[in-house]
Amino acid sequence: MDKNVLIAFGLTLFAGMATGIGSVLAFFTKRTDKKILSFSLGFSAGVMVYISFVELLAGSMAKLSLLKGQMAGSAIAIGAFFCGMIVMMVIDLMVPEAENPHEPHAVEEMQKKKHFVRMGKFTALAIALHNFPEGLATFIVSLDNFKVGLLMAIAVAIHNIPEGVSISVPIYFATGSKRKAFWLSFLCGLSEFLGAVLGYTVLRPFLTESVLEVLLAGVAGTMVYISLDELLPAAREFGTQHNAILGVIAGMAVMAFSLILMA
Repeated sequence: MDKNVLIAFGLTLFAGMATGIGSVLAFFTKRTDKKILSFSLGFSAGVMVYISFVELLAGSMAKLSLLKGQMAGSAIAIGAFFCGMIVMMVIDLMVPEAENPHEPHAVEEMQKKKHFVRMGKFTALAIALHNFPEGLATFIVSLDNFKVGLLMAIAVAIHNIPEGVSISVPIYFATGSKRKAFWLSFLCGLSEFLGAVLGYTVLRPFLTESVLEVLLAGVAGTMVYISLDELLPAAREFGTQHNAILGVIAGMAVMAFSLILMA
């Protein structure tokens, strides 16, 4: 297997495993540091939005314009971008809000919930639905550009940590077993890796330069949707004053300077 493919799989695996970190933190933390959580979610959103518009969509439009012509290339890239947003919206609508792992919860808030068993039953399905396209997105970006993929994998990993809290705490209170809660959270995080593997297996015969650029534009739409619909609202909910927007600015700044340094 090509070295670049193995690296892309490795970065996707790294991002998915971060849910296990969130699971462990939940067991040893009695209260959520809302300032840090708000800043981190904002930071992750800033990185994703900056990558999506400045690197992925812009790059896709430029390359598709060369391959298909200016008007057709731009139209294809923009269409793929909005298709990516629509796909994530449909997936979100399929998952009940209370069980949605992309709706982060504070540790103390989760301890007040009474329907842990029901939440536990929906967790595996919810994670699989959300993380399959997210894992494929991380993989596709990493396959195209290792440097950008590395930064995106870090951003995804950051937002997977509170996601791990949302998964493990209700399972723990439903079963009384920290081991079960941890392993379910960890395995659900690995669904991102599985999404990358299945996606690559299906797409490999069709992965021409044009198809790759269309996928990258779609990934941009996916990441923008996750940032605007899930990460930023959660960051503002947990934040005090301007923590969320400071995180966004910091994420964009780090992303911008990182791309300059890595050029």
